[in-house]
Order: sequence, then structure tokens, then C-alpha cells
Amino acid sequence: MKTSSTFSILFWADFARAKDNQASLYARITVNGKRATISLKRKVLISDWDAHRNRARGNSQKSRVLNSYLDETYTFLFECYRELKAERKLITAQVVKARYLGKDDDNHSILDIINYHNEDMEGKLKWGTQKNYFTTQRYISKFLQKSYRTTDKYLLELDYDFIIKFEKYLRGYVPEDHQKPMGNNTVMKHIERFRKLINLSHKLGWIERDPFINFKSKFIKKERGFLSLDELQKIENKQLTIERLQLVRDLFVFSCYTSLSYIDVIHLTEDNISIGIDGELWIYYRREKTTKPIRIPLLPKALAIIEKYKGNHKAVSQGRLFPKISNQKLNSYLKEIADVCGIKKNLTFHIARHTFATTVTLSNGMPIETVSKLLGHSRISTTQIYAKVIERKVSDDMQKLRAQFKEVENESISKVASQNS
Repeated sequence: MKTSSTFSILFWADFARAKDNQASLYARITVNGKRATISLKRKVLISDWDAHRNRARGNSQKSRVLNSYLDETYTFLFECYRELKAERKLITAQVVKARYLGKDDDNHSILDIINYHNEDMEGKLKWGTQKNYFTTQRYISKFLQKSYRTTDKYLLELDYDFIIKFEKYLRGYVPEDHQKPMGNNTVMKHIERFRKLINLSHKLGWIERDPFINFKSKFIKKERGFLSLDELQKIENKQLTIERLQLVRDLFVFSCYTSLSYIDVIHLTEDNISIGIDGELWIYYRREKTTKPIRIPLLPKALAIIEKYKGNHKAVSQGRLFPKISNQKLNSYLKEIADVCGIKKNLTFHIARHTFATTVTLSNGMPIETVSKLLGHSRISTTQIYAKVIERKVSDDMQKLRAQFKEVENESISKVASQNS
């Protein structure tokens, strides 16, 4: 663990809390401007303490014994600092204090909880979630190097100020590649993942105080984008001559009529298609993201796409219903499809899933409880977000209709007025 630091030791008497004209003695350790205080379990008469020399006055037996003890303490504290430096450990005032008190073996750092989390969650979290944690961890590392000139920090040092500084760092971070600076919700996602690591530390008993206790996440609610029926039909009916665009369009439309994410669509096999309770074909599948089982009746347009790719050489060789395409290429192809269809929205498989929830189901009168079940939501409140979007759209459409009626009414009044004049 690399770090550079400034170090000082000061002995002082607490005159403010003196009793019977005697003040308690303390050692103050300062590293890089941060302090830690150690009670020396000694008292001194106020009149016997030299505040300039930070030692007992005079040459009496009592003063010599006390000053000798202070010199030994100074030497021991400095030795603790030198040991930590030689061991290339993170040096802070609290760490030097812990080494002096013989408690430094109990100290855990940010890297400790990161490593524990990564090992404990291996195989439990989906790769996409793990990857998100790795990204957050890289930002934590960059933040420590820039703001604290170190590669790690002890958990006991974390406080509200540290979290606020980390948030500020993320908001001001300028990527070196083509990516855009982080938006508010991306920053909050990184903070939330860091918070989960700290909560894990708390559960493990590695820290007593939660530094996030006064921190409130500030997510900005965004309306979930979806395609209107007209936009969906534009994509469905567009004549595409390029084979790769045809495949991506078909996978996207399939998602619009099944609610499945891209990762779920490309993992479908013939075994996932079975006869349902109504005698029709259904999808029986366990979602990659949540591992939750879902059952989705296949609508005619989704069935037609499955039929189209039956016998596809690439799909058959992969043992899937559809040929696989890389996620990176997928997004650029979706943008290309949006351009040729004249759609201004940023096409993603999230939008396809939202389109299923709004345009395909809720707009056609399907009960919200059924939609929630089809989407695999564990709480209906999650599905109600889509219902609010539909209500807003209904409201907007009604406003347009009212405006049209008003316009017709005004034209009629004008016509009558001109006839009477």
C-alpha cells in the first residue's frame, strides 16, 4: 500500500477539564493534517506544566519521572510510525494510534472489503452486476490516488466528508476515452454500490459507525421511454436489405412482444417453448438477471419471428432459437435501424421491454397485475411506473383533442359572426 505522509507528535494538558488543579495529559498524533488523540493516563498540576515545551517544569523527582515517560511514549509512537512506513502500510493518525495500542490487527481497509465482496459474490452475482462493481471499484481507486495520494484507506477513517468528496469527484470526472461525463443517476449508482460494500463491512463487524448514516441518494426520476404503436409498426414493416439489420430488427421486435431482455432472447432454446395451460405456445424461462422463472404466452408476431429462424444454420450450430450477435455491435445496429426508420428515440432493448409494458399490453387494456407477472416484477409498484406513463399519454392526447374541439368551436363562432355582420 503506497502513501506519502507528514507526521508529528504533541503532548498537551487538558486545562479546560482540570479538577483539583490537575489536568489530564494526552498525546496528539497528526498525519497529513488529520489528528488522533491518546489518553496517557497521567495527570499533572497546572502550575507544573510548561505549555511551550510540552513537558513538566522543573527538576523535581516527579517532573523527571513524568518527562521520562513522555520521552518513552514519543519514541514508541515514532517507532510505530517507522514500522508502518517500513511495512508500506497506509499511514494515518488512527492507524498509528491503533499500532501504539496494539489494536492494528483489527483494522480493515477499503481494499479488504472489496476483495472480500468479490470473493464472496463470485458465482452469486451475474457477470453484468459484477462488472458494474469492478467499475465502481476502479473509480474508488482513482479517487484515493487523486484526493489522498494513497492506494487504500482504513474503514474506520471513512466519514460523511469522505463520501461527499467521492460524490464530487465522480461528478467532476472527465473520461479519457469517448464516453460522456457521468449523469446524476450514474453517479448515484456508483455511490449505492460503495454503500453496499460499507454495509457489508458493518454486518461483518469491521466498523461500528456507518459513514453513510446522514447521506441521502439523489436519484432523478426519468420517464421510461417506449415506442408508440406507429413507431413500432414502422420498424416492423421497414424493408431492410442488409441481413445483419434484419436480424437485429427481428430480435428487437421479438423483445417488444415478449418483454425479454437481449441476454434472455439470445439464450432461448427450443426447450424453452412449450404448450401452456391454454393449449397455445408459451415461453418457459428463468431470467438471467434475477434467476426468477417467467411464463409468457407467445403472441402471433413473436411466433412468426421464431418460425422465420427455424433451421437457421448459425442458430442451430449454437443450439439457440436465434443467431447470437455481440452486444457492442447490437447497439450501433439499433441506432442504424432508428435512423432508416426516421425514429428519433435511442433504441435499446430496455425500450423494447418498456414498449411491451405500455404499447403492447397496458394500452390494450391488459390488467396491471397480469403485466407485472409477465414482466417478472416482484412488486406491482414497479409496474405502476408504466401505468403512470400511460395515464400521462392519455392526458396529453386528451389535451390535443380538447384543443382540436376548441379550434373547431372558434371557427364556427367566427363563421356565424361573419354571416351576421
